[in-house]
Amino acid sequence: MAEQRLQGKVAIVTGGGSGIGQASAIRFAEHGAKVYMLDRTPENAEKTKHRIENNGGTAYVIECDISKPEDVQKAIQHAAAEAGKLDIVFANAGINGAMAPIETMSIEDWDQTMEINMRGTFATVKYAIPHLKERGGSIIITSSINGNRVFSGIGFSAYASSKAGQTAFTKMAALELARYKIRVNAVCPGAIDTNIDDNTYPSDDLKDVQIPVEFPEGHEHPLKGEPGTSEQVANLVLFLASDEASHVTGTRIYVDGAESLLRG
Repeated sequence: MAEQRLQGKVAIVTGGGSGIGQASAIRFAEHGAKVYMLDRTPENAEKTKHRIENNGGTAYVIECDISKPEDVQKAIQHAAAEAGKLDIVFANAGINGAMAPIETMSIEDWDQTMEINMRGTFATVKYAIPHLKERGGSIIITSSINGNRVFSGIGFSAYASSKAGQTAFTKMAALELARYKIRVNAVCPGAIDTNIDDNTYPSDDLKDVQIPVEFPEGHEHPLKGEPGTSEQVANLVLFLASDEASHVTGTRIYVDGAESLLRG
């Protein structure tokens, strides 16, 4: 059996029902962690739980809407109390949200993206700190190439702003929490084959502000010729969660096959 890099660790994953969250929860469990998945769609997270258990791992599901801070606080408290400790927090849950011109985007649509992506991340980190301070640990935040290297996604002003905010927050938190031996890092995926597009809401008037950018088929993904996979991102998340990354904090790491270098 391969070395279990997270043996005995307790991990929280938000959005573990699909995509990057699901792949990371599975990787954590494969490497010995007890995984708590916080998800607003517990029926999806239950499927991940069954996959983990069928492979001999341990996982739990807690229904939680990260846009509601009281849900986040209660869920993290429950997980930490039940497990007796907390070592790893993967703040992954998020949406693409509204995709619209700035002029016509509603304040409500802007707020929804910020509440889930930005405030949800803040709440997840905030309420985890008391449980991480005693022994230290690792916090990983899912950001994006958008808002960091790429700004050509016309209509994604709310999403890109939330993702830029997450990486700034990562750096602030890393410095503040270093005294407690808590590491904080951000992963910035490019195009990944997930179902996040189900949470993307393009407006009818988006075409009025679009700037056409065309690449020959496959060339927008220089390394592979196609989008990356959730498992490729999960491998990076696993490294950042493990002691192998014990001197890595305050860093944003791109996992995009050089896509952002082309599109930026």
